[in-house]
Amino acid sequence: MKIRKGRLTLCILLLSALLLHNFGFCQETEKDQTDKTLSPYFMVEGDDSSVDVFPLKDTRVEVNITGVLADIRVTQVYTNTGAKPINATYVFPASTRATVHGMKMTLGDKIITAKIEEKQKAREVFEEAKSEGKTASLLEEQRPNVFTMNLANIMPQDTMELELHYTELITPTDGTYQFVFPTVVGPRYSSQSAANAPDEDRFVASPYLHEGETPPGSYNISVHLSAGIPVQNLKSSSHSVNIDWTDETTATVTLANPTEYAGNRDYILSYGLMGDAIQSGLTLYRAEKENYFMLMVQPPERVVLEDIPPREYIFVLDVSGSMIGYPLDTAKIVVRDLIGNLRPEDKFNIILFSGNSFIMSNTSIPANAENILKAINLINDQQGGGGTELSQALTQAVSLPKEESYSRSVLIVTDGYIDGEKEIYDIISQNLNNTNFFSFGIGSSVNRFLIEGIAKIGLGEPFVVTNPEDAAQTARLFSDYVKSPVLTNIQVSFDGFEAYDVEPENLPALFAQRPLVVLGKWKGEPAGTIRITGKTGSGDYNHELTVSQDNLSESNSALRYLWARSKVERLTFYEASYHDQALIEQITALGLEYSMMTPYTSFVAVLETIRNTQGPATDVDQANPLPQGVTDYAVGDNPQSGDGGVWLEIVLLCVGAAGMAIIAISSKKQRAFAAL
Repeated sequence: MKIRKGRLTLCILLLSALLLHNFGFCQETEKDQTDKTLSPYFMVEGDDSSVDVFPLKDTRVEVNITGVLADIRVTQVYTNTGAKPINATYVFPASTRATVHGMKMTLGDKIITAKIEEKQKAREVFEEAKSEGKTASLLEEQRPNVFTMNLANIMPQDTMELELHYTELITPTDGTYQFVFPTVVGPRYSSQSAANAPDEDRFVASPYLHEGETPPGSYNISVHLSAGIPVQNLKSSSHSVNIDWTDETTATVTLANPTEYAGNRDYILSYGLMGDAIQSGLTLYRAEKENYFMLMVQPPERVVLEDIPPREYIFVLDVSGSMIGYPLDTAKIVVRDLIGNLRPEDKFNIILFSGNSFIMSNTSIPANAENILKAINLINDQQGGGGTELSQALTQAVSLPKEESYSRSVLIVTDGYIDGEKEIYDIISQNLNNTNFFSFGIGSSVNRFLIEGIAKIGLGEPFVVTNPEDAAQTARLFSDYVKSPVLTNIQVSFDGFEAYDVEPENLPALFAQRPLVVLGKWKGEPAGTIRITGKTGSGDYNHELTVSQDNLSESNSALRYLWARSKVERLTFYEASYHDQALIEQITALGLEYSMMTPYTSFVAVLETIRNTQGPATDVDQANPLPQGVTDYAVGDNPQSGDGGVWLEIVLLCVGAAGMAIIAISSKKQRAFAAL
């Protein structure tokens, strides 16, 4: 093979320059240290055997589902088997739909009920107890689905139990009820400086075990289901389970293999009700100060319309390091199926993103056979690698030229392992007037705060694909949804029923076949009428419910938590700025009034006895396993190595007489390409 001398010389010069440039990256300076990005890292056990580096020994999740309400109690058991006192920190997830409204700490025969406090005050109480040698615990919210548990002064041979109390509403989609309990926080990508990161983002710098490794502790989940209606098709798609039936309406579900570690993927339990029954209707609850109601209405049947406007689909596909392997393989199936089901009159485009983004075409192209084949080949060639700069790719997607006659939908396919959710929400909010947004979460433990938030803000629908077997079916469901929404222009009005503080304020279009859920407060007597109107594919929709004493139920105290969670969700997740003081005060007041976790309220418990007189305890960050199916490529090197672990990949390709050479140098933060 002959290579032109001039091109070879240029190739060598470029290679030398890039190597020198990268060598400069590797020289540690004080500036390098301060400019380190916030990033997860692999745990490295120290040589001090007197320190227990895995104090969390056992996690027990007990779930009681009655009707559409789930009552969840999570018990974390920490034991210090070492010879030194320790302070422990543990990062763990929760459902975005759950309301955390209780915590208690047990140490020996002492039981301390945690107090809800303003976040800064709770932190000060905890730090003071820690410095005084008292045993204490602090539960903080970093994201609606990410919490940190901080423990102070766990003495040698101590066994401490922390019990958390959640409440969650379960609603069906297409007749299937699904309870999802996240068990692990996936590693988040961040491009911000570690030195300047806000407190709520610092959980990103968490330790992880290597791919396939699990902590030494146990993780157990049991669910008691009492539906009140005969249950059918009860199963778990995530774990092997045993099902013990009491009767046709009641069952207890336990793990079939308790010794197999269950805490590295979402626990998913699904079921249907006999005759596809939907537990809808109106429920009222009288409390001491205020009264609450929940309205659930089954939407009309879907009507498939043939005469729909042409569509433009922009697929924004995550090909970052955390997607390598099973997640990216599954994402390919989803996107291939979605593109393959487009109509000839539709248009589409593809944006691939990691640390940078690549766009298939400067304008969307017709969905003809030739372009579809080109797109599928492009997708099949992706291997994955690099960071997760979703905001850049999304900005590029909404900036593409748009034809007014086409209805535009942006489909974001990702595991969601980023820490900049607010930035994504802002981009979507600014483009709602001309674009619908849909999200596909790919993986066993996706960031549901991002996946569900994209759909809520974008007035679209979230989809989560946990295994390749479900990928094609999910793609077909999406195709059906976007062609014909179930119900649009939804309005709820009250006649003779004094309702107020109704959540959500604005009802989005229903794409999926799921009940409409409205929460609120009411005054006076339970009387009057509630009217729901909207548009279906075949015309107008009208539904009325009569309010009466029969709707009252003293057993539905959870309604107050569900309402408060819905209110906080709207204020916090999708509207509030971190610097909007009025909203922060409103959210804080709600958290304190309802004894509920929010970004600005925390639970703190202190055992008022000085137990540690040996001096400062050793700090221990409990390492999490990587989510099932996620590889080591999702995590950089230990941050103590300098700039987060720069690595080289040099490829030199010389082709024929044309003498084309390509050199690539890549790192976790950047990739440089030179083409000759």
